[in-house]
Amino acid sequence: MCPIREKALKVLLKYGVKELPVLVSPLCEQMEFVLRLYKPKDGNEGCCGIRLGKPRIYVNENFSPERRRFTTAHEIGHIVLGHVGKYKGGPRKRIKSAKTIERQANVFAAELLMPQCLLYILNVQSVSAVQRIFGVSREAAFYAFMGLQRRRKAGVRLSKLEKRVCRRFLAEYKFKCQETSDGEQSQQVQA
Repeated sequence: MCPIREKALKVLLKYGVKELPVLVSPLCEQMEFVLRLYKPKDGNEGCCGIRLGKPRIYVNENFSPERRRFTTAHEIGHIVLGHVGKYKGGPRKRIKSAKTIERQANVFAAELLMPQCLLYILNVQSVSAVQRIFGVSREAAFYAFMGLQRRRKAGVRLSKLEKRVCRRFLAEYKFKCQETSDGEQSQQVQA
């Protein structure tokens, strides 16, 4: 399993996240990260840093709630992965390129909001089902669904960590398959 995905799953377990969609504002509070909406002059989606030893995340208020959630998760990823400043004694890691750190933060955010193990165990069958269950944008749902398809094709089994995450979420909810209006199979979450 990818170490970045592992870190995202460990965050879910450490902070007791067990509901879908994953709510990033309460998670930031638990992690003692300051989260603020802002109006950037350049259209930037978000940014983060460490000030006086406290992680701070700023997210563009002009985007949809789904986009803001993903951006917040992305910025959490930058902090947890050591891309910014000094946090909890960990020095900033040396990374070769900006593209690499952005890709890593995207992988972290996707796993935090749409754990592959839950997509797999729920037998999600469409992009729209990912969108509906996990409360993400169509673009994020598309990439998660493509990752799920690759996983299915490769026959990858769940790791011990993934099984722990699934047990945590499945203990909280009953999942059932429901026919959608356009005839595709999807998973629905019931409390």
